[in-house]
Amino acid sequence: MKKILMTLSLTVLLTLNANAGEGMITIKSAHSVSETANRLESILQSKGMTVMKRIDHAAGASRVGQQLRPTELLVFGNPKIGTPLMQCSQTIAIDLPQKALIWEDEAGQVWLAYNDPQFLKLRHGTEGCDEVLARVATALGNFAAAATAQ
Repeated sequence: MKKILMTLSLTVLLTLNANAGEGMITIKSAHSVSETANRLESILQSKGMTVMKRIDHAAGASRVGQQLRPTELLVFGNPKIGTPLMQCSQTIAIDLPQKALIWEDEAGQVWLAYNDPQFLKLRHGTEGCDEVLARVATALGNFAAAATAQ
């Protein structure tokens, strides 16, 4: 019964978030892709997070003779937070470390998106980590807001 309810909950969440990038939280940025990524990277480092990788997808496309609007991905985390999540549900490790995608759409608007921790909870059947997930959600929201605000 519990598995059926979890599957039903995940199905409902996916349906509700189909237009929201299936479990992503997306925020409009007042800055360019590069500036938003720079701001986010600085904020993350100031909060003790490790920025493991910054990927410029547009530069990668250019290297193979293709074009892509500005698109950058930051990969970051902190084992003090990630480890307890993996202890609650080891499969959540496939979604860790955290990622933030910053891109410019066809209208020139810049966006920042990251995985919704509640989506990850449902996706992985994570139990016993509500407090950690709430802290992650608050932190990600604060980081994103600071990086995208005027």
